[in-house]
Amino acid sequence: MALHGVIPVFKPKGYTSHDIVGKIRRLTGQKKVGHTGTLDPEVEGVLPICLGQATRIAEYVQSFPKRYQGSMMLGISTDTQDQTGQIVEQIPVRNVSEKAIQQVFERFQGVIEQTPPMYSAVKVKGKRLYELARLGKEIDRPKRKVTIYELTYTQIHNDEEYLKIDFDVQCSKGTYIRTLCVDIGLALGYPAHMMSLVRINSGPFHIDDCFTLKELQTVAENGTWETVLYSIDEVLGQFPSLIVSDEDERRVLDGWFLELEPPMISSLVRIYTESGRFCALYRCDKEEAKPEKVFRDVDS
Repeated sequence: MALHGVIPVFKPKGYTSHDIVGKIRRLTGQKKVGHTGTLDPEVEGVLPICLGQATRIAEYVQSFPKRYQGSMMLGISTDTQDQTGQIVEQIPVRNVSEKAIQQVFERFQGVIEQTPPMYSAVKVKGKRLYELARLGKEIDRPKRKVTIYELTYTQIHNDEEYLKIDFDVQCSKGTYIRTLCVDIGLALGYPAHMMSLVRINSGPFHIDDCFTLKELQTVAENGTWETVLYSIDEVLGQFPSLIVSDEDERRVLDGWFLELEPPMISSLVRIYTESGRFCALYRCDKEEAKPEKVFRDVDS
């Protein structure tokens, strides 16, 4: 029987997000599996995995804010902007006060611009940047706007030459934390790179909600996937709900427009029948709601 829902997986270091998708495919025995936002191989933490009809909501889950905890090194930069790269610059850190760090961290909150790193999967003119980087090439990359909702440093470790800064950040989709570390370093007057990173939250999922690959192996052996699977409508819980009569259920499943009374501002809404069945995701526009995703074969 096909599985429909989302599993919050704890991605360990040393695996790509695609590796995790492959493992879940093998464990569940079904092909329709996808992740909701790439984590670099050396980054660990929350990786929601969508199965079956839930792969159709990956775009929404991916767009939810994410929270990370990490460490950056001030005084050393690398070609990949993280701990996996080759050192390209080293400058002993002198006279950087806690107050200066606080002020710079505050400057990077809100909407900021980032230039994607060369070692990234972003495509420019049909080429992946990391493919060009591996050939020793560097090209101009268009800047992108991202949002830093919260950014705080949690601890400062001062050794003889360099400065390690632990931090906590909540940000929008598309934020490169590696690049954020580098840009913070530049604002403080030093080269920098990201030393470590853990994704603590992704949308509705916290790291404490996650299942390890070992735990999922046991689930597969016991055939108890219902114990780890979050339903589609549960994952979309931040969107308001709208109840239609059972007699209107067929119209919703056939993708008819709905008249709204009273009118609603533009937003996505979860559509339920009076009997409690989740059947669609609609987008409201004043007096009308239009179907965005219809789920015929998913029980709530």
